[in-house]
Amino acid sequence: MKATVRAVTLAASLSALLILISCSTAPPGPQPGSPEYLWAAARETAAAGDYLKTTLHLDKLASGQSEYAPKAEAWLLVLTAGMAKGYSDLADSFEAGAKMNREQPLTFRNQAANYQRTAGRMSVQYAEAFQRFAKSKTDPVPLAFGLPKGSSEVPPHLLRVEKGMMPTPGDIEAAQTAAINRGILLTASRAAGAGDDAAKAGALLKDPNFTVPRATFMLAMANALYDDANLYTRKKLSDPSKLKMFTGLATEALKGVPESKETKELTKKIQALLKKEKP
Repeated sequence: MKATVRAVTLAASLSALLILISCSTAPPGPQPGSPEYLWAAARETAAAGDYLKTTLHLDKLASGQSEYAPKAEAWLLVLTAGMAKGYSDLADSFEAGAKMNREQPLTFRNQAANYQRTAGRMSVQYAEAFQRFAKSKTDPVPLAFGLPKGSSEVPPHLLRVEKGMMPTPGDIEAAQTAAINRGILLTASRAAGAGDDAAKAGALLKDPNFTVPRATFMLAMANALYDDANLYTRKKLSDPSKLKMFTGLATEALKGVPESKETKELTKKIQALLKKEKP
């Protein structure tokens, strides 16, 4: 009996020793707080759909001087602009629903107002990140985040909301997730120079070393800034100072982009918005 106990004890000791040796010889992972660690954390949280945490990791990276800084800067812009678009689209859908549902318009409008405020907060974060990027000379711009998940199609739940159908709490959550994913996907696609063609963007963004000319990226960012300016019209958040700020940033972004049909159209839209909202 004693021999058996000793044998079991010896086997357990050897097993523990082997584990210790294995752990000691395994390559150490990135140190917490290091650029490698923050980049890996950003990829992990993005895959999990926790974009707010992702933006925190990317903001720290973008503020640094590591090799990951340019990649993080571009990804942060795509994420914050895309999230602002997603929440803005949600607000527009619920506002449309309020016009269709005459029995409960206030419920729809309250939800729209909540999404507008959230979109506003994300737009400010986007503007801050853009102003930092505008000071850089990064060209070409690295888009090293792969194709975001989601669909470029309008979420079915939002189509029903726009018709005045009251969604369940579960449907609202599903619509919110789908709209944010869509906003990020479309922003990434436009940043890659693929317009709203998600399939084309996917073929481009599958390359981890994919880059785009700065002018292409800036045109996409200018369009996103113009979209955000529309959040601050009198019928929405009604903030003339922010509307002026976003249209100004969009105009500045276009200065580095060769003149084209797209730049002319965007310039006209900016001028029309300012004229319409003029006091």
